[in-house]
Amino acid sequence: MAKTGGNALGADPVAEIEHRLGLWALRFLAVTLAITPLRQLTGWNVLVRFRRMLGLYAFAYATLHFAAYLGLRPARVLDAVFEDIAKRPYITVGFTAWLLLVPLAVTPPAAGSGGSAATGRLHMLVYPVAVLAVLHFWWLVKSDLREPALYAVIVALLLGWRTWKRWKPRTSLSARA
Repeated sequence: MAKTGGNALGADPVAEIEHRLGLWALRFLAVTLAITPLRQLTGWNVLVRFRRMLGLYAFAYATLHFAAYLGLRPARVLDAVFEDIAKRPYITVGFTAWLLLVPLAVTPPAAGSGGSAATGRLHMLVYPVAVLAVLHFWWLVKSDLREPALYAVIVALLLGWRTWKRWKPRTSLSARA
């Protein structure tokens, strides 16, 4: 249930803002990954039109999540940020995921959507980004792992679908010849 009233962000509003922004980044990432399986299952090719926009939303929320981490804590200096990234594994994987998202956000759409084959290969970075984002969330949570586990299952299913589609035995006539 949503919190309401003057204390909607709880006792630690900065942590809550960071959490909500990161959660929306992960949600948009998962929805972006869901486009291909949904298109393949339903035949709704129009879904591909929304993939880049959803990916850019994921990047925007991840950037806001990172910016909140950088800017909303009092007296945060650059040295402390780099020290956090180096010492805390959950921050290291989160930062790595964000760094891998940067080239995806600044390059044109993948092959098949008007981009080159090299761009399509580059956009496959979204797969390790999704794994790193879930790992970041998992390591961040201290006690109740149900929510990160849910996202881990969703990402595993979405990536598992791609693996299954890629490696399933071909049954078409052209594959047998």
